[in-house]
Amino acid sequence: MQGKMKAAVLTKPGHIEIQELDIPTPGPDEALVRVRAVGLCGSDVHYYEHGKIGPYVVTKPIILGHEAAGEVVAVGSEVRHLKAGQRVTIEPGVTCGRCEYCKSGRYNLCPDVRFLATPPYDGAFCEYIAIRADFLYPIPDSMSYEKAALIEPLSVGLHAVSRGGLKTGETVVIMGMGPIGMMTLLAAKAAGAGRVIGVDLERFRLERALQMGADGVVNLREEDGMEAILRLTGGRKADLAIETAGNGKAAQASLQAVRRGGRVVLVGLPQEEATPLNIPYIVDNEIDIRGVFRYHNTYPTGVAVMSAENLNLDPVITDRMTLDETPKAFEKAIKEKHSTLKIVIEP
Repeated sequence: MQGKMKAAVLTKPGHIEIQELDIPTPGPDEALVRVRAVGLCGSDVHYYEHGKIGPYVVTKPIILGHEAAGEVVAVGSEVRHLKAGQRVTIEPGVTCGRCEYCKSGRYNLCPDVRFLATPPYDGAFCEYIAIRADFLYPIPDSMSYEKAALIEPLSVGLHAVSRGGLKTGETVVIMGMGPIGMMTLLAAKAAGAGRVIGVDLERFRLERALQMGADGVVNLREEDGMEAILRLTGGRKADLAIETAGNGKAAQASLQAVRRGGRVVLVGLPQEEATPLNIPYIVDNEIDIRGVFRYHNTYPTGVAVMSAENLNLDPVITDRMTLDETPKAFEKAIKEKHSTLKIVIEP
């Protein structure tokens, strides 16, 4: 397929242009996908504002966006499991498939991953992308493209729950009820959590957490966090705490939120490079601490979770805009960055 397409291109920090670019040509093992929905993520906003995230620096114009879904329009000569017209969700991290991490199943740790919208690789705020076909997952006709796009952030939650070894009926505390916290709440419920407690500083986030199915919430502006968790758990504390706020204090509080022998999973990335932790407390209480880097092998489960007919994502998806409105979407995200904002852009 030849021709031109529209793309929202970050030409410099704080400036996105709608440009006309060539439609990419898929390789033998790739498929060309007509993008139908893209979620706007916090990392996209960070690149937009600052031009970098840690060691990943924007050095040339780049297309952002990695939470995406769309329709297959063409496939390469080696692709057998997909055909034109199929509706798919897109896993954005294409790995090498050969290193020890890929072969062991932990391909999210592959050192040669090509992740959409992570410099130097373009993302999905455009009309078409070409991507290796084994990173495309068919979705049912009943699933909207916007739901399918949110399987990416849901995957972070699914991986966090898996890393935490959640067992049916256990109590989970989630520190931070932004978009990833909300998706982690959804993942914990799908995995059989008995009770999920959301913790945050903002009342409107906690109200939306309750709408998403939280069994209890803690507003740190209105009450002592540990006292509230003790009250909500009958003095036992949680089995598992998942930190999604990217805040050092929240990471420290996660240790206090779990029972002896409990587990803590760290998802968020604090601005500071080091966070003090009470090592004697960790040792004395035999608390397991695990980190989360993206996800692996989560998309089939994500498709199943998002297929639920009664799933309400209105507390998370707050805006729907077009590809031409991408610059407006980023400005709105900056203005409301402390909300539960998740904008879906439909090209």
